[in-house]
Amino acid sequence: MSAPEYLETAEGRRIAYHLTPGEGPVIVFLGGLKSDMQGTKAVHLEEWARGQGFAFLRFDYSGHGESSGSFEEGCIGDWHEDTLAVVDQLTEGTILPVGSSMGGWQSLLLARERADRVMGLVTIAAAPDFTEDSYWAGFSDAQKRQLEEEGQVELPSDYMEPYIVTRRMVEDGRKRLVLRSPLPLPFPVRCLQGTADTAVSTETALRLLDHADSPDMRLTLVKDADHRFSDGPCLGIIETAIMEVLGR
Repeated sequence: MSAPEYLETAEGRRIAYHLTPGEGPVIVFLGGLKSDMQGTKAVHLEEWARGQGFAFLRFDYSGHGESSGSFEEGCIGDWHEDTLAVVDQLTEGTILPVGSSMGGWQSLLLARERADRVMGLVTIAAAPDFTEDSYWAGFSDAQKRQLEEEGQVELPSDYMEPYIVTRRMVEDGRKRLVLRSPLPLPFPVRCLQGTADTAVSTETALRLLDHADSPDMRLTLVKDADHRFSDGPCLGIIETAIMEVLGR
């Protein structure tokens, strides 16, 4: 595995990335919460894109992987700034974001901010607004009180070690919500969701499908696929979704 390159952002963060040259649109992989660009989907899709001759970009948000900062200091807005920085400074022309889990939320924020550059979108177990609809809504009164008084709550996960949810993450997330106001996606969108996902529900996928305004938006439910969505058949489904959006 080659060493990453680094981008210094205007906010003073050092973002690790791998950029594969090729024909556009540039496929931009946006990873999930506490995942990194060495994950199965990111690496597989990079190799696949290289074989197809497509340009491909994967990177680590600040506080993730090989980028600077600590996870506990970060929030949705910070990672949105990281995403804009790598897209603006490392790519030209049109892009095709592929967002996994929290990266699905990031891809929707990116589409809203760079509508002139996004030609299509693929989401995998997208988790828009999860800081409000999953974390805050699911907290007990005691956890809400702990968040207010101590500034953080520790949560277990089915897919990783327990992680810290901070008051800053929840409060910042409220500024980035995408399911409470119009969400125009004027391009092809393919949403993928496993029915055995215990982190993001099929109800969330259906809510996004119902809420967004797109001329060509489809949701594929994959029976028994979990949140990772990274076994052989699922990776093939992602490839097919990308090709559909590209019109190939």
